[in-house]
Amino acid sequence: MTSSASAGLAPAHPPAPAAVARLLQVWHRVECWIAVLAFSFIAAVLMIDVLGREFYGPVMTMLGAKVGATGLFGSQKLAVFALVIGSFAGIGIATATGVHLVPRIGFAWVPKGWGPRVDRLADVFTGLFLLGVTWYGVLFVIASKDSGVLAAVINVSAWPIQLAIPLGFASAALRYFIFAIWPALRPVPPEFQE
Repeated sequence: MTSSASAGLAPAHPPAPAAVARLLQVWHRVECWIAVLAFSFIAAVLMIDVLGREFYGPVMTMLGAKVGATGLFGSQKLAVFALVIGSFAGIGIATATGVHLVPRIGFAWVPKGWGPRVDRLADVFTGLFLLGVTWYGVLFVIASKDSGVLAAVINVSAWPIQLAIPLGFASAALRYFIFAIWPALRPVPPEFQE
C-alpha cells in the first residue's frame, strides 16, 4: 500500500457489488469461528490433560485407587493439529482485517498520484505469490496422503489436518485478487501499524 492507504484516507474507488462485500463478510466470519473453535479446543484439551495428571490422578492415588494414566491420551498432538488449523485460518483473518505485517520499505519510492495503481498491482503480485505458496502446500498435502503419513501417537492420517495449509494461503490469495478488482473492499491498515 502506498501513502494514500497508509494515511487512512479512503481512495475514491467505485463501490464493490453488495454480493461481493457480503461474501467477504461471511467468509471472514467463518474463518474467525474456525480459529476460535480451534483455539478453544486447544485450551479445553490441554486443561483436561493437566487436570487429569495433576489433580485427578494424585487424588485417586491418595484414596488408594489405581487409575493408571490420568492425562488425556494424545492431547499434545491434538493441540498441535488444532493450532495448525487455527493459525492458517489466521492468515485469511489478518488479510481481511489488514493487520498483517507490512514492511515499510519502498513506500515513498513512487509518486503519491500512482498510489491506487501501485496498490492494485501489489495486490495482484501478492495474490500470485500466495497462489504459488498454495500450490506448494497442495503438493505437500498430496505427498503426505500418497505416502500414508500418520500422526505420531494418535495414528491418524495427517493430510486432512494439513489441508489447512493450502486453504489458508488460498484464502488470502483470493482476497488479494478481490482487493485488486474492487479496491474499496481493501481494509484500511490500523493507524498504529508501522
